[in-house]
Amino acid sequence: MKRFFLPLAAIFCSSAVSAQIVGSQSDDSMRLYQLQQVEVISTRATGDTPVAYTDLSREEIARGNYGYDVPYLLEMTPSFVATSGSGIGIGSISMRLRGTEAQRLNVTANGVPMNNPDSHEMYWYDTPDFVSSTGSVQVQRGAGVSTNGTGAFGGAVNMTTAPLSTRFGGDASFSYGSYRTNKQALHVGSGLMGGHWIVDGRLSHISSDGYADRTFTKLYSYMFQTGYFSNNTVVKLLSFGGKVRTYLTYDGVTKADMEKYGRRYHTSGQYYDSEGNLHYYDDETDNYLQINNQLLVSHRFSDRWSMNVTGYYTYGYGFYKQYKDDAWLAGYDNLTSGSEVSDLIREKIMRNHFGGVNASAAYTARKLSLWFGGSWSYYTCPHWGELDWVENAPANFQPGYRWYDNDVDKQDANLFVRADWEVANNLHLFGDLQYRYVSYKAWGVNDNYDWNTGQMQPIDVDERYHFVNPHVGLSYSFKEQHRVYASFAVAQKEPTRNDFTDRFTEENPTSERLYDWEAGYQFSHSIAQIGVNFYYMQYKDQLVKTGLINDAGDALNINVPDSYRRGVELTASFFPLRWLSVGGNATYSGNAIRDYVDLMPDSPTYGQNLGKMKIAYSPDWIAGLYLDFHVKGFSALLTTRYVGKQYFSNTENEALSLDAYCVSNLNLAYEMPLCRRNPSRTVRFGLAIYNLFDAAYCNNGYGYSVMEDGKQADYAYYYPQAPTHLLFNVTFRF
Repeated sequence: MKRFFLPLAAIFCSSAVSAQIVGSQSDDSMRLYQLQQVEVISTRATGDTPVAYTDLSREEIARGNYGYDVPYLLEMTPSFVATSGSGIGIGSISMRLRGTEAQRLNVTANGVPMNNPDSHEMYWYDTPDFVSSTGSVQVQRGAGVSTNGTGAFGGAVNMTTAPLSTRFGGDASFSYGSYRTNKQALHVGSGLMGGHWIVDGRLSHISSDGYADRTFTKLYSYMFQTGYFSNNTVVKLLSFGGKVRTYLTYDGVTKADMEKYGRRYHTSGQYYDSEGNLHYYDDETDNYLQINNQLLVSHRFSDRWSMNVTGYYTYGYGFYKQYKDDAWLAGYDNLTSGSEVSDLIREKIMRNHFGGVNASAAYTARKLSLWFGGSWSYYTCPHWGELDWVENAPANFQPGYRWYDNDVDKQDANLFVRADWEVANNLHLFGDLQYRYVSYKAWGVNDNYDWNTGQMQPIDVDERYHFVNPHVGLSYSFKEQHRVYASFAVAQKEPTRNDFTDRFTEENPTSERLYDWEAGYQFSHSIAQIGVNFYYMQYKDQLVKTGLINDAGDALNINVPDSYRRGVELTASFFPLRWLSVGGNATYSGNAIRDYVDLMPDSPTYGQNLGKMKIAYSPDWIAGLYLDFHVKGFSALLTTRYVGKQYFSNTENEALSLDAYCVSNLNLAYEMPLCRRNPSRTVRFGLAIYNLFDAAYCNNGYGYSVMEDGKQADYAYYYPQAPTHLLFNVTFRF
């Protein structure tokens, strides 16, 4: 072992010579760091903002960065639930906050919207290993502060890339563990060159076989930054993204099939040959390439005035392939081959362009902080489908036959002004006003077959939305350790693409409106931090989950006129000893639809007013506990997460529900210096044990009820999660 580490340490020590020269520029480092904060302040809450939020530092993020993606690193924050299709936190993953799904959670990176403007989803594997380049994350709960992109209907995840450093350095990280999960990442930063320039880059690879059968994931990613630094200005050019290939995990598994075939069984890619033999299609995959480009300019005019302008452009191209066994051919633009059904292989393809500009300015005086700015973006994306192969195809069939083709144009613009005014000693008055304009157009032919017309479904959407979103509140601090706050906000949001194309009623979906009341108390001391937050979120025309999904795995929604989410969030951290901290959080909530009318076709209760019903995917209880032991270079972090029972539909059908679950993880690490002359050169060994107590649980699913032969039939599908599994990591910092 010494023969390995001694040469490595010598290399790191020799690199420390040049690092010390650059590292002596401590004033430059501090000034550069402060300038880069201008990039994020316009969309973030601060200590006096009457908003419920949680900040995670770069150190906290790096501690668990063994290969899992952002939602699994955030799942210990209040009211947060992470889900996975593959059974582990890599590949097809998503999140919910206060019971609100990812489509209604605003995600930004450096203030740039990351949600897909069409589906509003955040596809985390489109930006693989972005967490390795993340500087900090703020999770806002509720309506939050004005942001860019889709509306925040349950919260927002505001990420920043890591600040450029004036010191030469980098890191190399390697992980390996259960289900052949592995990660390799190399990051190098030049430090300050010529007094003004910095170059920084990262390359990563992550792959895993996944827990569920065949749910492999292969991710390749990069991050490149170059920056120009002067006394009061930072100009940064960033490019990041990656390529993904992952087996489809759209299909869940029934409890009966889990008992019969095991928890790793699922039917994606399954088909039978002409002799009745079972096979699986190897290329049942999602394939996507995404490249994100950002140009950020930050300038500080004086101690009071600063500004930030960001231009961005994102390119994406992707497709997924599926084998369809005994597909009904009329559903493919009335394709016929002498029979009604046939096996076929199809692709669904999209190519998108998304670009825009954000601008903001900040003014800070002794009693007043003022932010104002706006943004504009444009998105276009053609969607089309091609048939690669059809069994017993007609003579005139050609591979690449296009059975649907449609296009989307969307413009999104907003203006905002926000103020924090200390009207009296430690009493802050907060105001935030945003105007948002959305123009959404979609046209062409969709992939859904219209039974009424005998043709593919036409798309003809031309909608414009004007949203005015006010937010007011008060915050008061007393006796240095206590703080109370209260606020009221309005948030509004347009429907998604699927809300238009996969609706169950004749009418088009309407936009949603949220009235959000929040009030809380915080206590902060050197040995304890305690918080309580009460919220009442009243919705008009909320789009709620129905339990059904389309053939792309997207959950389908319906407007309900009157609904609410209300609850209390508790947080606590205690530091009884220098080497020990304990804490946790808990959310108890009620989430209901008033006078729910079931409009699901073929439902046993179709057309009935069922009265007050719980909202799907909204557990009453979410809680987490942690114990953090750290002495010298050794640390041990034990976390436990509990998520209560959830229903798949809004009818409170016990057969369509997800059992409560409780999962614990253990993270062990030891870090030691590699060079006495430069203690920042270290090696860190980590071992993460996930699902420590081997719980057999599912964290997501879907289901629905229909009438068959005069009887009610319930269909529920689940995504089983991996039993106890490990990831080992070693990270060198130089």
